[in-house]
Amino acid sequence: MNGLKGLYLEDLVVGQSASYGKTVTETDIVMFAGMSGDTNPVHLNQDYAETTMFEGRIAHGMLSAGFISTVLGTRLPGPGTIYLSQSLQFKAPVRIGDTVTAKVEVREIIAAKKRAILETNCYVGDRCVIAGEAVVMVPSRA
Repeated sequence: MNGLKGLYLEDLVVGQSASYGKTVTETDIVMFAGMSGDTNPVHLNQDYAETTMFEGRIAHGMLSAGFISTVLGTRLPGPGTIYLSQSLQFKAPVRIGDTVTAKVEVREIIAAKKRAILETNCYVGDRCVIAGEAVVMVPSRA
């Protein structure tokens, strides 16, 4: 795989996986809020966030979920992959300084439709913070 071409459908095998990790920073949260328009004070205001069930600021769930897109678009299957659907279950908060690792694993290949079903989870350490499943369209050699 080079920087402009990902894996072909024929290269995928069930169980194949790839990951991407990033430490979430204050800058990431502020920039995501500005870009997305989600200025919920639980993400931006420590005094407010301390009054919530989280007892402090948390990162936007979709910021962490975006790391799944990083894996799909750059590693597995990689460039050329088209996102068709994504389910997400947010299981635990992510905080400034946490390193989030998005892991994608091939669960099923639907050759006739040029699609793959992928398990898409995010972890902080060993703790699953997001569990999900994606359906993607993958280029074929044919």
